[in-house]
Amino acid sequence: QPDYGEQALDIVDGLIRSNAVDLIVVDSVAALVPRTEIEGAMGELQVGLQARLMSQALRKISGNVSKSKCIVIFINQTRMKIGVVYGNPETTTGGVALKFYASVRLEVRRGSAIREGNTVLGNETTIKVVKNKVAPPFREAKVDIIYGQGIEHANELFNLALSENMIDRKGAWYAYIATDGNEVSLGQGKANGVEFMKENPELMLEMENRLRTKFNLPLLEVKKEEKDEDS
Repeated sequence: QPDYGEQALDIVDGLIRSNAVDLIVVDSVAALVPRTEIEGAMGELQVGLQARLMSQALRKISGNVSKSKCIVIFINQTRMKIGVVYGNPETTTGGVALKFYASVRLEVRRGSAIREGNTVLGNETTIKVVKNKVAPPFREAKVDIIYGQGIEHANELFNLALSENMIDRKGAWYAYIATDGNEVSLGQGKANGVEFMKENPELMLEMENRLRTKFNLPLLEVKKEEKDEDS
C-alpha cells in the first residue's frame, strides 16, 4: 500500500505505461494525501496541496491512458461547502482537475434499505451520469446492490422486463409473456418472481436477449459448460 498520494499516482502511471493491466481502480481520491501534508505538523494549514497534486498527476496520466487500452476509475467522496445558500452545497475532493479530465462521471447515491424481515440485505442505489464524452449524459438508473454480492442482476431484469411489458402483472401475480405468446407464471409477489427467474436460467437468458435486441445490444450466448451439461 502506498505511503502517500504521489507514490500512489506514480504506481498508477507506471501500470498504465506497462500495458500489463486493463483496469485500475483508485479508492479513493480523498485518501491521496500529499507527502508534504503527511510530514507536516498536525493542524498545520496546507492550502490546495491535494488539488495541485491531482492536476499535475492527471496531466501525465491522461496522456498515457490515451495511448493505452487501460481504463482508470477514480472513486471520490463528496464534502459540504461552507456558507453556500444557493445552488448545490456539495463538492468533490481533490480540486476540479479530475472533473475536467474525466471522460465519464457517475454520481452514486444510496437510497432506502432492502430488507428481508428485520435483516438489511442491501440498498437501493441511484446512479446518475453527470458527464459523458462518449454517450449522451444526464441519464439515470436505479439498481439494487446486495451486500457481499453486488448488483442484483435478476431483479434488474425483472424491473426492465416489467417496464417493457414483457412481464404482465395482475394484482400481486406476475407472468412472463414468452416469444410464442404463451404466459409463464412467475409467482405471487415480486420477490417470488425474481426467485423463480434465478431458478430458471434459460428463462433469464431469453428475457435478457429480448431486452438486448430491443436496445440494440449484443446478444448473450449459452456458456460452454451449460451446453456440455445439456448434451
